[in-house]
Amino acid sequence: MEKTNLMEELIKELGIEQHITLEDIPDIDLYMDQVIQLFERKFNDLKRNENEKILTKTMINNYAKGKLFFPITNKKYSKEHIILISLIYNLKGAISINDIKKTLQPVNQKMESGELNLDALYSVYLELAMKNAEKFQQDFDTIVTETEDAASKLNDNEQQFNDDLEKVLLIGSLVNMSNLYRKAAEKLIDTLDDEPIQPKK
Repeated sequence: MEKTNLMEELIKELGIEQHITLEDIPDIDLYMDQVIQLFERKFNDLKRNENEKILTKTMINNYAKGKLFFPITNKKYSKEHIILISLIYNLKGAISINDIKKTLQPVNQKMESGELNLDALYSVYLELAMKNAEKFQQDFDTIVTETEDAASKLNDNEQQFNDDLEKVLLIGSLVNMSNLYRKAAEKLIDTLDDEPIQPKK
């Protein structure tokens, strides 16, 4: 496995710096189809295959029914709704829908009471996401190097078998790190107040 080529190709395909930005979101409210189109345009190149769906009507309806974001008005989604859907999109790859609901509950509560500037919160989130991307590239480089060093201890004459086995070790290491971060996030979720979202007055 060539570390440099592998790393460059994987980082490129991951699109780790790709997010829905505040500039991507129109100032006018959008219908559901327009919201879906916005996400499809932004993340289409990151699909694992052609059958993968970035966002669907069923997904959005399930988020609404599950109260993952505050109620919409006149079947239209505001800038704040789209920000919350973007957060859900990013969170759902690692934690359960119930955990997402609990995570976003204080955000929804403060949005409904008018105590939160969601644009400001989301801007900080995106700044952290960029720093996360930089840190990920550094950590990924380290994990690849450590995997190569560990795999070199294995003796086998078939190069293809060694390459595949090295990839198995790398996959295992990446998943292990992912699990550790996910478990840490879940522990933090458990510390959030478990209060119901208050209805809008």
